[in-house]
Amino acid sequence: IEVSYRNELADSQKAIYLAQLKQMQERVLASTEEELNRSKMEILSGLMRLRQICDTPALFMEDYHGDSGKLESLLELLEQIQTGSHRVLIFSQFRGMLDIIEKELKKMKMETFKITGSTPAKERQEMTNAFNNGEGDAFLISLKAGGVGLNLTGADTVILVDLWWNPAVESQAIGRAHRMGQERNVEVYRLITRGTIEEKIQELQEQKKNLVSEVLDGTESRGSLTLTEIQEILGISEAKT
Repeated sequence: IEVSYRNELADSQKAIYLAQLKQMQERVLASTEEELNRSKMEILSGLMRLRQICDTPALFMEDYHGDSGKLESLLELLEQIQTGSHRVLIFSQFRGMLDIIEKELKKMKMETFKITGSTPAKERQEMTNAFNNGEGDAFLISLKAGGVGLNLTGADTVILVDLWWNPAVESQAIGRAHRMGQERNVEVYRLITRGTIEEKIQELQEQKKNLVSEVLDGTESRGSLTLTEIQEILGISEAKT
């Protein structure tokens, strides 16, 4: 059962988002397609920054103490999950976001496990076994660490904190919980921030499936992300003159 769980940017978050978006829009509008192709990595890095702001500007601004609409939305959802005695897998691409969520879950008296790219294989297996045997309420997993080798059928809920826009990778994450032989329904929540590039890329994903990993990883190298698509992601609808 898959649900898009939408939230709004907090006011302090929105100011930072709009400033970054405006800077990128102006840059793209002032560049030819040839210039954009030469600076593609820089553009992709800017898109990544916008995605981080949707989670929380605190991911890259040490002095940010404002709110995060997505974090508030996540905590509301987790309260519901906790009330129903559900057990949850929480995925994020950003390790810093997992650290922030972990602190909030401790305040909620939720017991957690966490796997990131630096977690040794033996520890991963020990935590996986413990979770499947009923220990812990939530399992925090980074994108790069959670792709393979984890069989977490102890969970009946999956939350994708930031969209990966890659159907194959998302399916792989959902598959950590929804294994063959799993008898319960697994509910999957995608957290999407309204009025941001998260919505734009979700729309584009339907049109062009291979856009996905290049925006996600910043590893696009074949020049397949066109000027038109960059404009669409950034909400620049008018054609350049």
